[in-house]
Amino acid sequence: MVIQIRDVVWERGSRTILKGLDWTVKRGEHWCILGLNGSGKTSLLNMINGYIWPTSGSISVLDRKFGEYDLRELRKEIGWASSSMDLRLYGSDSALKIVLSGKNAMIGIYEEPLKEDKAYAEHLLNELGCAHLAEYPYDALSQGERQRIVIARALMTKPKLLILDEPCSGLDVFAREQLLAIVQSIAEQENGPALIYVTHHVEEILPCFTKSLLMKDGEVFAQGTTSSLMTSSGMSDFFGVPVEVVQQRERYWLTVKGEEWKRI
Repeated sequence: MVIQIRDVVWERGSRTILKGLDWTVKRGEHWCILGLNGSGKTSLLNMINGYIWPTSGSISVLDRKFGEYDLRELRKEIGWASSSMDLRLYGSDSALKIVLSGKNAMIGIYEEPLKEDKAYAEHLLNELGCAHLAEYPYDALSQGERQRIVIARALMTKPKLLILDEPCSGLDVFAREQLLAIVQSIAEQENGPALIYVTHHVEEILPCFTKSLLMKDGEVFAQGTTSSLMTSSGMSDFFGVPVEVVQQRERYWLTVKGEEWKRI
């Protein structure tokens, strides 16, 4: 089992952030987590990585039950790529150094990397179409290029679980489609990691994400096969406003109907 969450509640002060979550991700599945800002997506990710602890309930990730395993070791098997990484990484480091720093899940490199690690980092840069950026400083890269570097960094440990937290945030339509093509290719790799893709944009749900989790107000609104959830009626209920969902080229496209969205 990749992820098993049972009746998880997380309270912060007098506020309940996550409310009775139940979610199971089996091996061989790729999931999309969809929800608007404030729905609890980031809190759920932090919990999966062991950065926050549930107030009640149980969590197992990669068959390791929280409370019975060293989460520092578990994190070495989880790759996490997020646009928020920009705030933590050293902008003066080269793209290659950024990728190499993922080996030990550290910010920066403080010792000479092994030859095999450098070779693998260069391989990842090549696979993600940015080998030519290896010696460029990170802060000189475009947002789309940075996102590729961050994903390469997350892959450095050859993780069994790869979490992509809104990786297309801030990208133009062309950079977005290029990045999504990379995500699809990772999903198609033999013996590749299980993917969890987090977004609030329906159009980013790729064909590889056959399962989806819909989160709203800290709760699971619905979960199951993506095709059964991505309907006009289902998504209208989810967002609380009339929307139309159409499927084209194995992707979903959402249009808001009327003006009820102005009252959200």
